[in-house]
Amino acid sequence: MRNRSSLILLLVALTGCASQATVQTHYWPPETPAADNAADLEKAMAMSSVSAADQGKDAKSAGQAPTVEAPRLTLADAPSIETYDPWGRFNRGVYRFNTRFDEAIFLPVANGYRRLPLPVRTGVHNFFANLREIPSVINYTLQGRLGRGANSLGRLVINSTVGIGGLFDVAKHLNMIRAPTGFGTTLAKWGMHPGAYLVIPILGPSTLREGVGYAADYGAAYGINVANLYRGAQSWGLGTLNAVDVRANTSFRYYSSGSPFEYETIRFLYVRKLLIEDAGLHKQVAPVAQTADDPAGK
Repeated sequence: MRNRSSLILLLVALTGCASQATVQTHYWPPETPAADNAADLEKAMAMSSVSAADQGKDAKSAGQAPTVEAPRLTLADAPSIETYDPWGRFNRGVYRFNTRFDEAIFLPVANGYRRLPLPVRTGVHNFFANLREIPSVINYTLQGRLGRGANSLGRLVINSTVGIGGLFDVAKHLNMIRAPTGFGTTLAKWGMHPGAYLVIPILGPSTLREGVGYAADYGAAYGINVANLYRGAQSWGLGTLNAVDVRANTSFRYYSSGSPFEYETIRFLYVRKLLIEDAGLHKQVAPVAQTADDPAGK
């Protein structure tokens, strides 16, 4: 037993000596990430310059015009995530409410709605989309885009008659594409800025201009009151069904990204989308950002 223990101790000692000798034969340089990155950057820039010069020489010898190098992007070219949000505290509270409402009520109901047969869901979706052609006709006329207004009017007439009240999108097969618009876009066409960022209960991200647009579109539909759908008890049922249909066809999920900055990200993406659409209406280059110093973003 004693001899066996001595043998084990001897093997451990030899192993330790061998491993120590192995480690001592390696010498690692000190870590200098900043210096290494700077050196690598200088090498990359030098190689890029040499490559561009060689390409210019080859093009010149071949009798071709040398290629012009694209301008380098800098941090100043990236759009700022800062957005004009003077009601930030209120908006964050509404955003939290929307999150809880969506998780507890809205999304479970929408998931149950998805279990209905596809023809039923398609018919419901087409029915409400056909009703939205009414404000589209009005707003395209106000925007001076008469061609698109005629397209929406044609879709409304065809789907309301041949499509049996809009349950079937017959106009789509006649190459009359659905392109809804609203009073918010009309205000943008008239030159109104998006204004302050606004989170609306249940509806979600918006701006002051788009919020006014929602109210105006609902007021127009309420005033016209097609088939008495917007007044009385049936209006509550149809409004709820419309909201569930919209939610069931929206893939967004609150905090699915796991980012703690989701509010800022959604705010930036929504406002940036509006600015790009506004620039398209006026055929201009989209502005870089909509900041607190420049609430108009233009």
